[in-house]
Amino acid sequence: MTAPLPEFKLIRSTSLEDAVAALAHNKSARLCAGGTDLIVNMRHGLMETDTLIDVSNIQDLKHLEIDEAGLHIGAGVTLDKIAQNKTIAETYPAISQACLSIAGPSHRNAATLGGNLCLDTRCLYYNQSHWWRKSNNYCLKYKGDICHVAPVGKRCRAAYSGDLAPAFIALGAEIDIAHAKGQRRVPLEEFYYEDGADHLVLHPSEIVIGIHVPPTTAKSGYLKVRVRGAIDFPLAGVAVVCKKIDRSTLRFSVAITGTNSCPVAVHVPDLIEGEDHVAFFAALEKSVRKSISPQRTTTTGAHYRRLSVAALTRRLAKELSEKWACD
Repeated sequence: MTAPLPEFKLIRSTSLEDAVAALAHNKSARLCAGGTDLIVNMRHGLMETDTLIDVSNIQDLKHLEIDEAGLHIGAGVTLDKIAQNKTIAETYPAISQACLSIAGPSHRNAATLGGNLCLDTRCLYYNQSHWWRKSNNYCLKYKGDICHVAPVGKRCRAAYSGDLAPAFIALGAEIDIAHAKGQRRVPLEEFYYEDGADHLVLHPSEIVIGIHVPPTTAKSGYLKVRVRGAIDFPLAGVAVVCKKIDRSTLRFSVAITGTNSCPVAVHVPDLIEGEDHVAFFAALEKSVRKSISPQRTTTTGAHYRRLSVAALTRRLAKELSEKWACD
């Protein structure tokens, strides 16, 4: 039986300035556009607020432009619109592939870029009904004083499971944030903390307004491990970007999701022509395994997730490198 939504006040903002002012006036308010994750969390008692600020009608958040400076996407653009854009699919395939891997078509019609980038962290002990969590004395992320995943530590280990963030991070994206005194832009990689209970750098009265991706000629892709072929969040996912530096050098950018409390960028050395490719990709796979720290946040074992996403990284990086050989 679906739990009823708690009572709340709805503020419909039609401008960015109105939304920022409304959020500054009520620090406990929450922004809502598609609501595909937020409303579910509210029904489960995971999101407690008496005010929702509807930003779905703010036109300044709905731009999608590709020009000589790169790709610009507003936070209010739906995932379906991003996934169906042919230029993005051709120039930034990792973004398109990540979008198409999210939930199902009806979700993507409503879900927005900003919502996916700010997706709450998830955990086997957190994403449960209220009575289940209460009977387990809650957890460090919600009303409790212990992380059931790592009881010895004092940090929440809930995992970040957004699909788009690793694709954007691997492509060198920057995120635009609005606040009462103006705007700021930060590298997307710096937008996240390794803390499942507080994983975003957003201040209480700030709003994500869009993302900027520099122009590129690189090959890219995204793959994920999940229980089913649709709907499911990633148990682990990887974005790989392969750029040709010169005639003899390939440079890789790798970012992982679903294993840590934030997306993880993995350092990868350049692949030089004449180098042993088998040894290079084996070392890449090993580097991924060492860089991530999946925990018991899902019903699927952490070791399986570690090995699976490392193997996917190796496969995807190898495929992208071979595309350059064919050009």
